[in-house]
Amino acid sequence: MLFLFQGPRGLTHSWALQTILRQSIHDPSRCFQAVLLLALTMLLLAGILHMDVGLFIPLLRSQAEGPPIVNVMFLKTHKTASSTVLNILFRFAETHNLSVALPAGSSFHLGYPWLFLARYVEGSEPQGPQQRFNIMGNHLRFNLPEVQKVMPNDTFYFSIIRNPVFQLESAFTYYKDSVPAFRNAESLDAFLASPWTYYNQSVGLPNAFARNNMWFDLGFDNNARANDEGYVRARLADVERQFQLVLIAEHFDESMVLLRRALRWRLDDVVTFPLNSRSVRSVAPLTAVGRERAQRWCALDWQLYQHFNRSFWVRAHAELGPRLLRAEVARLRARRRELRERCLQDGTAKNQSQIADPQLRPFQSGQADILGYNLRQGLDEQTQRMCERMVTPELQYMARLYALQFPEKQPKRLAFLE
Repeated sequence: MLFLFQGPRGLTHSWALQTILRQSIHDPSRCFQAVLLLALTMLLLAGILHMDVGLFIPLLRSQAEGPPIVNVMFLKTHKTASSTVLNILFRFAETHNLSVALPAGSSFHLGYPWLFLARYVEGSEPQGPQQRFNIMGNHLRFNLPEVQKVMPNDTFYFSIIRNPVFQLESAFTYYKDSVPAFRNAESLDAFLASPWTYYNQSVGLPNAFARNNMWFDLGFDNNARANDEGYVRARLADVERQFQLVLIAEHFDESMVLLRRALRWRLDDVVTFPLNSRSVRSVAPLTAVGRERAQRWCALDWQLYQHFNRSFWVRAHAELGPRLLRAEVARLRARRRELRERCLQDGTAKNQSQIADPQLRPFQSGQADILGYNLRQGLDEQTQRMCERMVTPELQYMARLYALQFPEKQPKRLAFLE
Protein backbone atom coordinates (compact mmCIF):
# COMPACT_ATOMS: atom_id res chain seq x y z
CA MET A 1 0.00 0.00 0.00
CA LEU A 2 1.30 3.47 -0.87
CA PHE A 3 0.22 6.64 0.93
CA LEU A 4 0.51 9.95 -0.88
CA PHE A 5 0.55 13.34 0.83
CA GLN A 6 -0.29 16.59 -0.93
CA GLY A 7 2.19 19.28 0.05
CA PRO A 8 3.03 22.69 -1.37
CA ARG A 9 5.49 21.15 -3.84
CA GLY A 10 3.36 18.25 -5.03
CA LEU A 11 3.03 14.59 -4.13
CA THR A 12 5.65 12.86 -1.99
CA HIS A 13 5.91 9.22 -0.98
CA SER A 14 5.85 8.13 2.64
CA TRP A 15 8.17 5.14 2.25
CA ALA A 16 8.49 4.61 6.01
CA LEU A 17 4.75 4.16 6.28
CA GLN A 18 4.79 1.88 3.28
CA THR A 19 7.41 -0.32 4.90
CA ILE A 20 5.57 -0.54 8.23
CA LEU A 21 2.29 -1.34 6.56
CA ARG A 22 3.89 -4.00 4.39
CA GLN A 23 5.37 -5.59 7.52
CA SER A 24 2.05 -5.34 9.36
CA ILE A 25 0.54 -7.72 6.84
CA HIS A 26 2.78 -10.43 8.24
CA ASP A 27 2.84 -9.12 11.82
CA PRO A 28 -0.60 -7.92 13.03
CA SER A 29 1.00 -6.37 16.12
CA ARG A 30 2.49 -3.72 13.87
CA CYS A 31 -0.88 -2.68 12.48
CA PHE A 32 -1.64 -0.38 15.41
CA GLN A 33 1.81 1.19 15.09
CA ALA A 34 1.18 1.91 11.40
CA VAL A 35 -2.18 3.56 12.02
CA LEU A 36 -0.81 5.60 14.93
CA LEU A 37 2.20 6.74 12.88
CA LEU A 38 -0.04 7.72 9.99
CA ALA A 39 -2.28 9.80 12.24
CA LEU A 40 0.62 11.50 13.98
CA THR A 41 2.35 12.27 10.68
CA MET A 42 -0.79 13.85 9.24
CA LEU A 43 -1.36 15.97 12.34
CA LEU A 44 2.27 17.08 12.37
CA LEU A 45 2.20 18.09 8.71
CA ALA A 46 -1.11 19.85 9.19
CA GLY A 47 0.36 21.88 12.02
CA ILE A 48 3.54 22.75 10.15
CA LEU A 49 1.76 23.75 6.94
CA HIS A 50 -1.28 25.31 8.66
CA MET A 51 -3.57 23.17 6.54
CA ASP A 52 -6.81 21.34 7.18
CA VAL A 53 -6.17 17.72 8.18
CA GLY A 54 -8.90 16.75 5.75
CA LEU A 55 -6.71 17.80 2.86
CA PHE A 56 -4.34 14.92 3.68
CA ILE A 57 -7.05 12.30 3.45
CA PRO A 58 -8.84 13.10 0.21
CA LEU A 59 -10.35 9.63 0.01
CA LEU A 60 -12.46 10.46 3.05
CA ARG A 61 -13.66 13.82 1.79
CA SER A 62 -13.42 13.73 -1.98
CA GLN A 63 -15.94 12.55 -4.47
CA ALA A 64 -17.43 9.19 -3.57
CA GLU A 65 -16.23 6.20 -5.52
CA GLY A 66 -18.41 4.46 -8.06
CA PRO A 67 -19.81 5.03 -11.54
CA PRO A 68 -21.45 8.36 -12.38
CA ILE A 69 -25.17 8.67 -11.65
CA VAL A 70 -27.07 8.85 -14.94
CA ASN A 71 -30.70 8.94 -13.78
CA VAL A 72 -31.33 12.50 -12.67
CA MET A 73 -34.46 14.60 -12.10
CA PHE A 74 -33.97 18.35 -11.74
CA LEU A 75 -36.90 20.48 -10.62
CA LYS A 76 -36.26 23.59 -12.68
CA THR A 77 -37.58 26.49 -10.64
CA HIS A 78 -38.07 29.89 -12.27
CA LYS A 79 -35.52 32.75 -12.25
CA THR A 80 -33.05 30.86 -10.08
CA ALA A 81 -30.11 30.19 -12.46
CA SER A 82 -31.93 27.00 -13.38
CA SER A 83 -31.33 27.43 -17.13
CA THR A 84 -27.61 27.24 -16.43
CA VAL A 85 -28.13 24.02 -14.47
CA LEU A 86 -30.30 22.57 -17.23
CA ASN A 87 -27.48 23.19 -19.72
CA ILE A 88 -25.30 20.94 -17.56
CA LEU A 89 -27.87 18.15 -17.76
CA PHE A 90 -28.45 18.56 -21.50
CA ARG A 91 -24.70 18.42 -22.16
CA PHE A 92 -24.27 15.34 -20.01
CA ALA A 93 -27.18 13.62 -21.75
CA GLU A 94 -25.89 14.42 -25.23
CA THR A 95 -22.31 13.44 -24.39
CA HIS A 96 -23.35 10.07 -22.94
CA ASN A 97 -26.23 9.39 -25.34
CA LEU A 98 -28.84 9.39 -22.56
CA SER A 99 -32.58 9.77 -22.98
CA VAL A 100 -34.26 13.01 -21.87
CA ALA A 101 -37.88 13.44 -20.77
CA LEU A 102 -38.84 16.22 -23.20
CA PRO A 103 -42.14 18.08 -23.65
CA ALA A 104 -44.52 16.41 -26.08
CA GLY A 105 -45.40 17.90 -29.43
CA SER A 106 -44.83 21.63 -29.87
CA SER A 107 -44.67 22.37 -26.12
CA PHE A 108 -41.59 23.80 -24.45
CA HIS A 109 -42.53 22.91 -20.88
CA LEU A 110 -43.95 19.84 -19.17
CA GLY A 111 -47.48 21.09 -18.61
CA TYR A 112 -46.54 24.12 -16.51
CA PRO A 113 -48.29 25.75 -14.63
CA TRP A 114 -50.52 22.74 -14.15
CA LEU A 115 -49.32 19.89 -11.95
CA PHE A 116 -47.13 17.55 -13.96
CA LEU A 117 -48.65 14.47 -15.58
CA ALA A 118 -46.66 11.72 -17.27
CA ARG A 119 -48.54 12.25 -20.52
CA TYR A 120 -46.85 15.63 -20.94
CA VAL A 121 -43.63 13.78 -21.87
CA GLU A 122 -42.95 12.86 -25.50
CA GLY A 123 -42.84 9.09 -25.84
CA SER A 124 -44.88 8.47 -22.70
CA GLU A 125 -47.46 5.81 -23.48
CA PRO A 126 -50.79 5.83 -21.61
CA GLN A 127 -51.23 2.16 -22.46
CA GLY A 128 -48.72 -0.64 -21.95
CA PRO A 129 -45.25 -0.44 -20.37
CA GLN A 130 -44.20 3.08 -19.45
CA GLN A 131 -40.99 4.32 -21.07
CA ARG A 132 -38.35 5.49 -18.60
CA PHE A 133 -35.88 8.31 -19.19
CA ASN A 134 -32.45 9.14 -17.78
CA ILE A 135 -32.68 12.92 -17.49
CA MET A 136 -35.58 15.22 -16.65
CA GLY A 137 -35.28 18.96 -16.19
CA ASN A 138 -37.70 21.09 -18.22
CA HIS A 139 -40.09 23.36 -16.38
CA LEU A 140 -42.85 21.52 -14.56
CA ARG A 141 -44.89 21.83 -11.39
CA PHE A 142 -43.68 19.00 -9.21
CA ASN A 143 -45.95 16.00 -8.80
CA LEU A 144 -43.87 13.08 -7.52
CA PRO A 145 -46.22 10.15 -8.31
CA GLU A 146 -46.43 11.22 -11.95
CA VAL A 147 -42.71 11.92 -12.21
CA GLN A 148 -42.02 8.42 -10.91
CA LYS A 149 -43.97 7.02 -13.85
CA VAL A 150 -41.32 8.23 -16.28
CA MET A 151 -38.14 8.16 -14.16
CA PRO A 152 -36.32 5.06 -12.84
CA ASN A 153 -36.52 4.06 -9.19
CA ASP A 154 -32.89 4.98 -8.53
CA THR A 155 -33.28 8.55 -9.83
CA PHE A 156 -31.37 11.33 -8.06
CA TYR A 157 -33.70 14.28 -7.35
CA PHE A 158 -32.44 17.82 -6.87
CA SER A 159 -33.57 21.42 -7.29
CA ILE A 160 -32.35 25.00 -6.87
CA ILE A 161 -33.77 27.98 -4.99
CA ARG A 162 -32.87 31.65 -4.70
CA ASN A 163 -33.37 34.48 -2.25
CA PRO A 164 -37.03 35.32 -2.98
CA VAL A 165 -36.33 39.06 -2.96
CA PHE A 166 -34.07 38.69 -5.99
CA GLN A 167 -36.17 35.93 -7.51
CA LEU A 168 -39.26 38.16 -7.42
CA GLU A 169 -37.38 41.10 -8.95
CA SER A 170 -36.21 38.90 -11.81
CA ALA A 171 -39.69 37.45 -12.32
CA PHE A 172 -41.24 40.94 -12.40
CA THR A 173 -38.85 42.03 -15.16
CA TYR A 174 -39.11 38.81 -17.15
CA TYR A 175 -42.90 38.29 -16.89
CA LYS A 176 -44.01 41.94 -16.75
CA ASP A 177 -46.15 41.63 -19.86
CA SER A 178 -47.63 38.19 -19.23
CA VAL A 179 -48.56 38.01 -15.53
CA PRO A 180 -51.85 39.79 -14.74
CA ALA A 181 -50.65 40.97 -11.32
CA PHE A 182 -47.60 42.69 -12.85
CA ARG A 183 -49.07 44.35 -15.94
CA ASN A 184 -50.46 47.51 -14.35
CA ALA A 185 -47.74 48.01 -11.73
CA GLU A 186 -45.30 50.77 -12.62
CA SER A 187 -42.49 49.04 -10.74
CA LEU A 188 -41.97 46.16 -8.34
CA ASP A 189 -41.64 48.65 -5.47
CA ALA A 190 -45.05 50.04 -6.42
CA PHE A 191 -46.51 46.53 -6.61
CA LEU A 192 -45.15 45.60 -3.17
CA ALA A 193 -46.40 48.83 -1.61
CA SER A 194 -49.96 47.64 -2.28
CA PRO A 195 -49.87 44.09 -3.68
CA TRP A 196 -53.57 43.35 -3.25
CA THR A 197 -54.34 46.26 -5.55
CA TYR A 198 -52.77 44.25 -8.37
CA TYR A 199 -52.90 40.64 -7.23
CA ASN A 200 -56.26 38.90 -7.63
CA GLN A 201 -56.09 35.47 -6.02
CA SER A 202 -59.10 34.28 -8.03
CA VAL A 203 -57.09 34.62 -11.26
CA GLY A 204 -55.28 31.45 -10.18
CA LEU A 205 -52.43 29.91 -12.15
CA PRO A 206 -51.54 32.89 -14.41
CA ASN A 207 -50.51 34.80 -11.27
CA ALA A 208 -48.25 32.04 -9.94
CA PHE A 209 -45.11 34.02 -10.81
CA ALA A 210 -46.22 36.94 -8.64
CA ARG A 211 -46.17 35.28 -5.23
CA ASN A 212 -44.22 32.39 -3.66
CA ASN A 213 -43.32 31.04 -7.09
CA MET A 214 -40.72 28.54 -5.84
CA TRP A 215 -43.24 27.16 -3.34
CA PHE A 216 -45.67 26.81 -6.24
CA ASP A 217 -43.11 25.04 -8.44
CA LEU A 218 -42.62 22.48 -5.69
CA GLY A 219 -46.30 21.60 -6.08
CA PHE A 220 -47.61 23.49 -3.04
CA ASP A 221 -50.24 26.21 -2.58
CA ASN A 222 -48.53 29.55 -3.08
CA ASN A 223 -51.41 31.35 -1.34
CA ALA A 224 -51.32 29.20 1.81
CA ARG A 225 -50.99 30.85 5.22
CA ALA A 226 -47.31 31.39 5.95
CA ASN A 227 -47.94 31.68 9.70
CA ASP A 228 -49.32 28.12 9.87
CA GLU A 229 -46.17 26.60 11.38
CA GLY A 230 -47.41 23.02 11.20
CA TYR A 231 -48.23 23.32 7.50
CA VAL A 232 -44.90 24.95 6.66
CA ARG A 233 -42.88 22.38 8.60
CA ALA A 234 -44.74 19.53 6.88
CA ARG A 235 -44.06 20.93 3.41
CA LEU A 236 -40.39 21.53 4.17
CA ALA A 237 -40.19 17.92 5.37
CA ASP A 238 -41.75 16.85 2.05
CA VAL A 239 -39.00 18.62 0.13
CA GLU A 240 -36.29 17.08 2.32
CA ARG A 241 -37.74 13.64 1.76
CA GLN A 242 -38.22 13.96 -1.99
CA PHE A 243 -35.00 15.76 -2.97
CA GLN A 244 -31.50 14.55 -2.19
CA LEU A 245 -30.02 18.01 -2.74
CA VAL A 246 -31.30 21.59 -2.89
CA LEU A 247 -28.87 24.06 -4.45
CA ILE A 248 -28.62 27.76 -3.60
CA ALA A 249 -28.39 30.19 -6.52
CA GLU A 250 -26.46 32.82 -4.54
CA HIS A 251 -23.79 30.20 -3.89
CA PHE A 252 -23.79 28.68 -7.35
CA ASP A 253 -20.18 27.51 -7.43
CA GLU A 254 -20.40 25.85 -4.02
CA SER A 255 -23.61 24.24 -5.26
CA MET A 256 -21.80 22.84 -8.29
CA VAL A 257 -19.14 21.34 -6.02
CA LEU A 258 -21.78 19.53 -3.97
CA LEU A 259 -23.70 18.46 -7.08
CA ARG A 260 -20.60 17.04 -8.74
CA ARG A 261 -19.75 15.06 -5.62
CA ALA A 262 -23.27 13.73 -5.29
CA LEU A 263 -23.49 12.66 -8.94
CA ARG A 264 -19.87 11.47 -9.17
CA TRP A 265 -19.36 13.49 -12.35
CA ARG A 266 -16.19 15.02 -13.80
CA LEU A 267 -15.25 18.65 -13.22
CA ASP A 268 -15.94 19.62 -16.84
CA ASP A 269 -19.45 18.20 -16.54
CA VAL A 270 -20.44 20.99 -14.15
CA VAL A 271 -18.37 23.90 -15.47
CA THR A 272 -20.75 26.44 -17.02
CA PHE A 273 -21.17 29.92 -18.40
CA PRO A 274 -24.23 31.79 -17.04
CA LEU A 275 -27.22 31.33 -19.34
CA ASN A 276 -30.49 33.28 -19.53
CA SER A 277 -28.91 36.02 -17.43
CA ARG A 278 -29.84 39.70 -17.77
CA SER A 279 -27.71 42.71 -18.53
CA VAL A 280 -27.08 45.06 -15.63
CA ARG A 281 -29.27 47.73 -17.22
CA SER A 282 -32.36 45.49 -17.01
CA VAL A 283 -31.91 44.79 -13.29
CA ALA A 284 -33.96 47.09 -11.02
CA PRO A 285 -32.89 46.51 -7.40
CA LEU A 286 -35.54 47.03 -4.74
CA THR A 287 -35.31 49.68 -2.06
CA ALA A 288 -34.65 48.56 1.52
CA VAL A 289 -38.35 48.95 2.28
CA GLY A 290 -39.20 47.02 -0.87
CA ARG A 291 -36.93 44.14 0.16
CA GLU A 292 -38.68 43.86 3.53
CA ARG A 293 -42.07 43.91 1.79
CA ALA A 294 -40.93 41.23 -0.65
CA GLN A 295 -39.95 38.95 2.24
CA ARG A 296 -43.39 39.38 3.79
CA TRP A 297 -45.26 39.04 0.48
CA CYS A 298 -43.35 35.86 -0.41
CA ALA A 299 -43.15 34.59 3.18
CA LEU A 300 -43.48 30.94 2.16
CA ASP A 301 -40.58 31.25 -0.26
CA TRP A 302 -38.62 33.14 2.40
CA GLN A 303 -39.04 30.31 4.90
CA LEU A 304 -38.13 27.78 2.20
CA TYR A 305 -34.98 29.72 1.39
CA GLN A 306 -33.91 30.18 5.01
CA HIS A 307 -34.40 26.50 5.79
CA PHE A 308 -32.44 25.11 2.84
CA ASN A 309 -29.77 27.80 2.94
CA ARG A 310 -28.97 26.60 6.47
CA SER A 311 -29.05 22.92 5.57
CA PHE A 312 -26.90 23.57 2.49
CA TRP A 313 -24.04 24.95 4.58
CA VAL A 314 -24.37 22.23 7.19
CA ARG A 315 -23.96 19.68 4.42
CA ALA A 316 -21.10 21.53 2.71
CA HIS A 317 -19.08 21.78 5.91
CA ALA A 318 -19.83 18.21 6.95
CA GLU A 319 -18.81 16.74 3.59
CA LEU A 320 -15.82 18.90 2.78
CA GLY A 321 -15.00 21.40 5.48
CA PRO A 322 -14.38 25.11 4.74
CA ARG A 323 -10.85 24.79 3.35
CA LEU A 324 -11.47 21.92 1.00
CA LEU A 325 -14.71 23.57 -0.15
CA ARG A 326 -12.78 26.76 -0.99
CA ALA A 327 -10.18 24.70 -2.82
CA GLU A 328 -12.84 22.93 -4.90
CA VAL A 329 -14.55 26.22 -5.72
CA ALA A 330 -11.22 27.73 -6.77
CA ARG A 331 -10.58 24.74 -9.01
CA LEU A 332 -14.01 25.11 -10.62
CA ARG A 333 -13.52 28.83 -11.23
CA ALA A 334 -10.06 28.32 -12.67
CA ARG A 335 -11.43 25.82 -15.17
CA ARG A 336 -14.25 28.21 -16.07
CA ARG A 337 -11.74 30.98 -16.73
CA GLU A 338 -9.71 28.64 -18.89
CA LEU A 339 -12.74 27.62 -20.95
CA ARG A 340 -13.94 31.21 -21.21
CA GLU A 341 -10.64 32.19 -22.76
CA ARG A 342 -10.70 29.19 -25.07
CA CYS A 343 -14.36 29.38 -26.14
CA LEU A 344 -15.65 32.94 -26.02
CA GLN A 345 -15.00 35.88 -28.26
CA ASP A 346 -13.79 38.68 -25.96
CA GLY A 347 -14.52 36.33 -23.05
CA THR A 348 -17.77 38.12 -22.21
CA ALA A 349 -21.53 37.82 -22.63
CA LYS A 350 -23.24 39.92 -25.32
CA ASN A 351 -26.69 41.39 -25.82
CA GLN A 352 -28.84 39.97 -28.59
CA SER A 353 -27.88 42.54 -31.23
CA GLN A 354 -24.20 41.64 -30.80
CA ILE A 355 -24.59 37.86 -31.24
CA ALA A 356 -23.55 36.85 -34.75
CA ASP A 357 -25.00 33.33 -34.90
CA PRO A 358 -28.84 33.46 -34.80
CA GLN A 359 -28.91 29.97 -33.30
CA LEU A 360 -27.06 31.28 -30.25
CA ARG A 361 -29.43 34.20 -29.61
CA PRO A 362 -31.50 33.63 -26.46
CA PHE A 363 -35.24 34.19 -26.23
CA GLN A 364 -36.15 37.67 -24.96
CA SER A 365 -39.03 38.17 -22.56
CA GLY A 366 -40.75 41.14 -20.96
CA GLN A 367 -38.40 43.98 -20.05
CA ALA A 368 -35.41 41.68 -19.59
CA ASP A 369 -32.30 42.04 -21.76
CA ILE A 370 -31.13 38.43 -21.96
CA LEU A 371 -27.46 37.93 -22.77
CA GLY A 372 -25.75 35.29 -24.90
CA TYR A 373 -22.34 34.51 -26.37
CA ASN A 374 -20.21 34.59 -29.49
CA LEU A 375 -17.74 31.75 -29.98
CA ARG A 376 -14.14 32.32 -30.99
CA GLN A 377 -13.32 31.80 -34.63
CA GLY A 378 -11.00 29.03 -35.81
CA LEU A 379 -11.72 26.47 -33.09
CA ASP A 380 -10.92 22.86 -33.93
CA GLU A 381 -13.92 20.56 -34.39
CA GLN A 382 -13.82 18.97 -30.95
CA THR A 383 -13.39 22.28 -29.13
CA GLN A 384 -16.07 23.89 -31.28
CA ARG A 385 -18.54 21.17 -30.32
CA MET A 386 -17.72 21.44 -26.61
CA CYS A 387 -17.93 25.24 -26.55
CA GLU A 388 -21.11 25.35 -28.61
CA ARG A 389 -22.88 23.06 -26.16
CA MET A 390 -21.90 25.33 -23.28
CA VAL A 391 -23.40 28.48 -24.86
CA THR A 392 -26.48 27.06 -26.61
CA PRO A 393 -29.60 28.69 -25.13
CA GLU A 394 -32.15 26.47 -23.44
CA LEU A 395 -34.86 26.47 -26.10
CA GLN A 396 -32.46 25.80 -28.97
CA TYR A 397 -30.78 23.00 -27.02
CA MET A 398 -34.11 21.38 -26.19
CA ALA A 399 -35.21 21.57 -29.83
CA ARG A 400 -31.95 19.93 -30.92
CA LEU A 401 -32.25 17.10 -28.40
CA TYR A 402 -35.88 16.59 -29.42
CA ALA A 403 -34.87 16.24 -33.09
CA LEU A 404 -32.11 13.78 -32.17
CA GLN A 405 -34.31 11.72 -29.88
CA PHE A 406 -37.46 11.77 -32.01
CA PRO A 407 -36.36 12.12 -35.65
CA GLU A 408 -39.72 10.84 -36.85
CA LYS A 409 -41.58 13.69 -35.11
CA GLN A 410 -42.21 17.21 -36.37
CA PRO A 411 -39.31 19.40 -35.13
CA LYS A 412 -40.06 22.00 -32.50
CA ARG A 413 -40.59 25.42 -34.05
CA LEU A 414 -38.68 28.37 -32.56
CA ALA A 415 -40.70 31.29 -33.86
CA PHE A 416 -38.43 33.93 -32.31
CA LEU A 417 -35.56 32.77 -34.57
CA GLU A 418 -37.56 32.98 -37.78
